[in-house]
Amino acid sequence: MTRVRVATYNIHKGVQGFGPRRRLEIHNLGHAIEQLDADIVCLQEVRSVHRLEAKYFQHWPDMPQADYLAPEGYEAVYRTNATTRHGEHGNAMLSRWPVVRHQHEDMSDHRFEQRGLLHTEVQVEDQSVHVIVVHLGLIRASRVRQLAQLVSYIQREIPATAAVLVAGDFNDWSALVGSSLAHVGLRSFDQNKVATFPSRLPVVQLDHIYARGLTPLSCHVPRGPIWGRMSDHLPLIGEFDMPHAGS
Repeated sequence: MTRVRVATYNIHKGVQGFGPRRRLEIHNLGHAIEQLDADIVCLQEVRSVHRLEAKYFQHWPDMPQADYLAPEGYEAVYRTNATTRHGEHGNAMLSRWPVVRHQHEDMSDHRFEQRGLLHTEVQVEDQSVHVIVVHLGLIRASRVRQLAQLVSYIQREIPATAAVLVAGDFNDWSALVGSSLAHVGLRSFDQNKVATFPSRLPVVQLDHIYARGLTPLSCHVPRGPIWGRMSDHLPLIGEFDMPHAGS
């Protein structure tokens, strides 16, 4: 067995607060992600560029946030979900292992929310693992359709015998996500829900990690007051066992 550590984190574009009281947290997030020591990090609400914030914050990084946040030795993959007047943001995946390929699919359900999935294939020792990062909509009817699209995408793009991880901010705390992904053999952890939102006083779990071909062992969120400051979500960290090819 190979032990695989996966984290998913909605970083709220690296900024917290509103108006003149907003503060830049991207530097703290860089240290925090390194401390997670995850083999695969799935990120949502990641800025590629934002011209207005770059002018407002003196220490805005001079590179896209995915590249800035990647610990030394990791590969960073980013694809845009939403384009706005001053920039764009989307999903990212940071991997300790080599990235074989990646692609993106638009999941926007209506014109007020631009959503998408990021699909990467990484080489974990002797086999491939497909990693899908998602950020679903705020409206339940949209999530129902987006989950159906996600299931269809997995059936169409990923071999039925391949190992798969699906992680992200699902914006849902009902049984909808688990029941939908069970149709393609994905399951999560056999334990009580782990609250991830809101970060200062978490009461619901919006962030999840599902797997096929890997055995979910346990998941948790990091503790300490600093985690409540950097984003409105807490990161979710999951441990998995993956059998070696042919075993």
